[in-house]
Amino acid sequence: MHVSDVLARVGGKWSILVIGTLGQGPLRFSELKRAVQGVSQRMLTLTLRGLERDGLIARTVTPSIPPRVDYALTDLGRSLLEPVAALGQWAIVHRAAVERARRLFDAQVPGAVQTP
Repeated sequence: MHVSDVLARVGGKWSILVIGTLGQGPLRFSELKRAVQGVSQRMLTLTLRGLERDGLIARTVTPSIPPRVDYALTDLGRSLLEPVAALGQWAIVHRAAVERARRLFDAQVPGAVQTP
């Protein structure tokens, strides 16, 4: 495994949002889906599966009807909370500057693909 593999997992948009959300405590799938706005059910499932595979979250199934499934950060996952929070804070502080840079770039480069 290369460092790029780890960065691809922990640096993904949905991974960062899920880790940050679970930093507040364990949640069920439906609670996570509501908390992580814009994520599809399929993308959340894939993200959770990948984070579990990498040891960043734990999935606990409680036998009941229907079965209750909770997701929580592991110790390894909790070790990401500080860097994830720092990245989120950076994005909040610099969002306007990034938006200005995009508009300037798009105006100067003919045929530039404008991204949201």
